[in-house]
Amino acid sequence: MTAPRRGWWRRPAVVLPVAAALLAVAGVALVVFQPWKLFVDDVVDEALPTAVATAPASPAAPTPSESAPQASPSPSATVPAGPIETARGTFVTHEHATTGSVRLLTLADGTQVLRIEDLDTSNGPDLRVWLSDQPVLDGPDGWFVFDDGDYLELGRLKGNVGDQNYVVPPGTDLDSLTSVSIWCARFAVSFGAAALEPA
Repeated sequence: MTAPRRGWWRRPAVVLPVAAALLAVAGVALVVFQPWKLFVDDVVDEALPTAVATAPASPAAPTPSESAPQASPSPSATVPAGPIETARGTFVTHEHATTGSVRLLTLADGTQVLRIEDLDTSNGPDLRVWLSDQPVLDGPDGWFVFDDGDYLELGRLKGNVGDQNYVVPPGTDLDSLTSVSIWCARFAVSFGAAALEPA
């Protein structure tokens, strides 16, 4: 009696290339989607930014030969200056649940900083912080709009949870860039966004 023939799909010449192809696809999917990030938070806790204003230099101390009385020690030559809030907004959820707020701050030296506070969103691959001229829309209608017009990338998102600061380049037109998006550059989708309103 003849043994039954093995199905063609079970032959090593077929199984090995198929298995290799499946492993390659799985490897690419892991690199692209990075699913482990959904279970790991990157927490950031940056302090409120300040600019340091330098006080005028104190006169040189008299030499021992001079008879003038010694002046009392001067206070510290530098004093921290608090930022001025010029705009603020609250995140709405887009593709991933997102909460927190944004503040646009002007420091004493004129530097402008976008501060994100109490952020809580999903971790994900290739998340960026964008200023945009697009309106913030609720729901899926707002997921994909932020690369339709003008936008400015302030950098990679430092963490998906917590407080963080991003310096706005000098000369940025903040009259037209009136929204903030946590933008996933890998999949061209907004995780969450906030409209900047004058403070």
